[in-house]
Amino acid sequence: MEKQELLHPSCNILTLTDGRGGIFTWLPQDPLVEFNLLYFQPGKTRGNHFHPEFHEYFLIVQGEGVMVSRDADAENGQRLFHMSKGMCVRTPKGVSHAFYAITPVTAVALLSKRWDDCQPPIVREDMLNAVP
Repeated sequence: MEKQELLHPSCNILTLTDGRGGIFTWLPQDPLVEFNLLYFQPGKTRGNHFHPEFHEYFLIVQGEGVMVSRDADAENGQRLFHMSKGMCVRTPKGVSHAFYAITPVTAVALLSKRWDDCQPPIVREDMLNAVP
């Protein structure tokens, strides 16, 4: 089974040295057809599910948190990514995941299939309470 992975953007150095800022580029391996803006309050969780029909890309716009996913090869059966502004993970369909906000977080979720075209779009699991 595929695993959740942290993506790394590329950057054309000229966008950093021209004095205007920078441009960072991610190249997703899946066609993306929907994106959603998400807000999290500190100490709150979204997720605790998997998507049976689409891959999800999760890009942090502001804040810090921890992405948790099911991974049989990892310690305690879970993989953790500490995430902050500018970090993106790809969660393949069928991989259980949850995001826990440490600070206020704004994120964008990009989907490879429209949410409303999935039956069901999510299957609930209790990721964070399953840790011994």
